Amino acid sequence: MHVAKLAASAGALALAVTGAVGLLAPTSSSAATSVYSVAPYVDMSNGQEGLLDTAITQHGLKAYTAAFVLGEGCNQIWGDTLPIGADSFTDPLIAKAKSEGASVIVSSGGASGEPLAWTCSTQSSIDAGYQAIINDYGVTQLDFDVEGAAVADTAAAARQMQAMKDLKASNPNLQFSMTLPVLTSGLTGDGVNILKAAKNAGIRIDVVNIMTMDYYAGTGTEMGQGAVAAAQATLAQMQSVDPGYSYANLGITPMIGKNDDGSTFTLADAQTVESFAAQHGVGRLAFWSVNRDQPCSGSANSLSTCSEISQSTLAFTDAFVPYEGSSGGGGGGSSSDFSLSLSPGSASVAQGGSATATVTTAVTAGSAEGVSLSASGAPSGVSITFSPNSVTSGGSSTLTATVGSSAAAGTYPITVTGSAASGSHSATYSLTVTSSGGGGGGGGGGALTNGGFETGGLSPWTCQSGSAVVNSPVHSGSHALLVVPGSSTTGECDQAVTLQPNHSYTLTGWVQGPYAYIGVSGGASASTWSSGSRWNQLKVTFTTGSSGAVTVFVHGWYGQGNVSADDFTLS
Repeated sequence: MHVAKLAASAGALALAVTGAVGLLAPTSSSAATSVYSVAPYVDMSNGQEGLLDTAITQHGLKAYTAAFVLGEGCNQIWGDTLPIGADSFTDPLIAKAKSEGASVIVSSGGASGEPLAWTCSTQSSIDAGYQAIINDYGVTQLDFDVEGAAVADTAAAARQMQAMKDLKASNPNLQFSMTLPVLTSGLTGDGVNILKAAKNAGIRIDVVNIMTMDYYAGTGTEMGQGAVAAAQATLAQMQSVDPGYSYANLGITPMIGKNDDGSTFTLADAQTVESFAAQHGVGRLAFWSVNRDQPCSGSANSLSTCSEISQSTLAFTDAFVPYEGSSGGGGGGSSSDFSLSLSPGSASVAQGGSATATVTTAVTAGSAEGVSLSASGAPSGVSITFSPNSVTSGGSSTLTATVGSSAAAGTYPITVTGSAASGSHSATYSLTVTSSGGGGGGGGGGALTNGGFETGGLSPWTCQSGSAVVNSPVHSGSHALLVVPGSSTTGECDQAVTLQPNHSYTLTGWVQGPYAYIGVSGGASASTWSSGSRWNQLKVTFTTGSSGAVTVFVHGWYGQGNVSADDFTLS
């Protein structure tokens, strides 16, 4: 969080995280599916941690966010310079809180440090480091607090998202929150780019946790309404990147009491935020910090140890804890939960076809709740729809996968996600796209249209003057392409296609005649050729770029004889 997070200098003892000794047993599977609807931060290194024990044992706090683990090269330490898994002060505090029934989210980064992906460029070390936190503290949720210049580091963000994707594969119940700075108008452009990095990596951040504090908009800023405005604007930004996001994927974290910019978040502001969260099913409420949830006494006047306003001890905790059990609560302490499954879980569909599956939900704890459905990972040319788009847990929906004629052949894992106030659950739908063979006798497959010219016309191919579709000679079916070069032309015919980005493909075509060329240009460049009086098959392999767009071509050579072409496919 801003300068109030006084993590100590990271200059002392550091051990490789992969050597740390596990301290806590993994939490139960039920805890693993939650997002912890109330989880305020606790600075584990400022000497006020005793308030955490009181909050848990006397004020009903069920979860908290332990701050901060700092990256130090490719190692990790707690903010008091001791390595994770071997901190004689922090580790017993976490163990004690667990024994008292409180779940912990471990947070990396903060205003005075950075998560491991920002300090280490070796992906395997980053993955191992985060896995060590999971192993050492038995957590099923990790938070990454990214502030200052770190938000704009796109290379580190890409490493972070890859690590999250890798960890999710080996820890299916693991959930992540990204804690980001915000204005009342929403995330900064760099913050939105963090969301886009997740989208590009093929994952969805479970909780986008916004720091509704320190807007530097004047001390008269109404902080409760400011937090609401920031939440509304941020959700719109989230959904512009991925429509599957909902308020269940949003967290709100104010700085209680006096903020660094002189503005004040009051207990009335806390009620405003709690009411908004309950109305919209916000995924998480937090605040910075439990350590500060007390009035200043005597000359003690420090942002790290008190709120600097008149309040009773743990008054903000008392204001937010009721959300834990409210019907709108978004997570861990909420008594509701659900499951999601698909039947069938896979399908094979030819280009131009479709398939359906039943998405079934069930109440696994508490009461039924609304579940919104979304899908990610579908390739270009494939659309996934739900009827209906949302259900009440216990209900079902029909998923329809519609495969366009331009969809590239291949097998694609599509993630189907149900999002509710209690959290989200996902299942994988394996979709195999096959060639329709629509060109007749082997033509028209892959992402190409009219690859066998069996429509009797050129469209969507475009050709230089003279080239045309003919009915003899043909390789198969009843039509083929005749390429007619001239003295200053090659007779080239082209078709623009959009394929999967950064994916390897093979273009295949049958040709006969002198200097017959086939290949691709634009987003990739590759070609091959042959000369012969008999039909022969040419193949050329290429890899698409970031857009996936290429132009498939076939041509002869200047002043040479005509070329016949037929049965083009992409695979």
